[in-house]
Amino acid sequence: MKTILRYFGFIFLLLGIGFFTSCDSIMGLKPANPNNPPSTTVSNIPVNGDTLFALVTLHWDGGDQDGFVTKYQYRYITKNVQTGDSTVTPWTDTKETSKTISFNSPNKLNKQIFEVRSVDNTGDSDPSPAVKYFYTKQTHPPQVTIAQPKNNDSFFYKDKVTDWYKGVTLTFSGKDSDGEIEKYGWAVDNGDWNWTQDTTVTITPKYFKRAGEHIIRLTAMDNTSLLSNNPDTVNINLIKPQFDKGILIIDETNEQEFPPGTNFTDQDVDNFYADIFNTQNQWDFIKNGMPPRSVLGHYKLIVWHADNNFSNASDAHKLPQHTDEIEDYMNVGGDFIMSGWRILKSFVPDQPFPQDFRNGTFVHDYLNIEQADETPLTVPGDFIGASGNNGFSDVMVDTTKLKGIFPYYGKLVQINTITKRGGFTKVIYAYNAQENSQIPTFRGEPVGLQYYGTSFNSAVLGFPIFFLKKADATTLANQILTSMKFNTSQ
Repeated sequence: MKTILRYFGFIFLLLGIGFFTSCDSIMGLKPANPNNPPSTTVSNIPVNGDTLFALVTLHWDGGDQDGFVTKYQYRYITKNVQTGDSTVTPWTDTKETSKTISFNSPNKLNKQIFEVRSVDNTGDSDPSPAVKYFYTKQTHPPQVTIAQPKNNDSFFYKDKVTDWYKGVTLTFSGKDSDGEIEKYGWAVDNGDWNWTQDTTVTITPKYFKRAGEHIIRLTAMDNTSLLSNNPDTVNINLIKPQFDKGILIIDETNEQEFPPGTNFTDQDVDNFYADIFNTQNQWDFIKNGMPPRSVLGHYKLIVWHADNNFSNASDAHKLPQHTDEIEDYMNVGGDFIMSGWRILKSFVPDQPFPQDFRNGTFVHDYLNIEQADETPLTVPGDFIGASGNNGFSDVMVDTTKLKGIFPYYGKLVQINTITKRGGFTKVIYAYNAQENSQIPTFRGEPVGLQYYGTSFNSAVLGFPIFFLKKADATTLANQILTSMKFNTSQ
């Protein structure tokens, strides 16, 4: 009996071994075959040995017999054909099968050895990368030039952007002798590069962080990834306005160009304006040119007068040549009053009137005048004064300053009228002609305008204040200052 049991036990043992052996075979538990690495091919374009521009497009493909390709890796070796020195880029991953690559090409002729390999789903890479070799010509870095600002320019500065103050405008250009500029980079002082494809940008206060001296740097990158080897720079000075003084009168009146027969000196005009605006703070533009921002920034209000007539464009008033400084001053909160003989005409002295002032010009944006006209040179004169509007008093021409003088005979001609105006303005003076005027159509046209802005207030008068009666001129000055809510005791 025991012998029989041992016999059946042996049989069962053999059957068990066979069963588990069969299961192992069925369940695939045999040792796996080793993974076969993927293969890679590169297209025959460009042809090996070609000499090309540094920007080269390459194509490749890959396959895997026992899996699939998940990505590719490529690199290139640049050799100096004269010295034999070489540089190697690191392997770069990509899922694409085509790339346009900018090859480093610092020498007249550069040998490029391009390698690409497939990577399969197990992470194995082709042990024999596909290879392409060719030559590239030397590439030249782009050149850049800053147009604005100029070196050592000064600008007003505020800590934050406002409706009118945006920062410093940077304008520049560039060229690349053997390619194209892809983008420009600008930086302030030692700050990071800021990249753009525009050639005009506004650098906001956050990049400067403070008033004082700063360096603006400019570079560019071309389509071969070369950077300018000589970035352009400019030094600028930012001035924070103090507004710790009241009124500054800028005297652009040229008494030598007063009508023949008048006999007034520069001191006469200075005394007149000092009295009516109650200030001794005056700047002689004819003698000293435009006051710097370091002077302008101390005053809450600028009064600019140019009370002489002019007969041709070359003699026109010079205020239009300095609107950048005035705009900068107004953007940071300074108020501005402008008056003069043909003062609006001086902005376009060689253009016929009436004249439209387009968006972006000083007259349109800062004085809010859209169109202006000018009365003709009549004989005798026609303008006897201005009628006050919106709470302003009438003012009259001082006939004794022009009495008997041809062609004026106690009146004024070539007065600028404001025929179209923008919003947030009010007419403060209107044209007042003599009763028997030969050109009555100008009667009642605006000749004085005031603008109320979020950052500044401005006023423009289309006639010369000096030729008004002094008492009327004093009233005019006081009423404008009061309307601007300017403290006349400052």
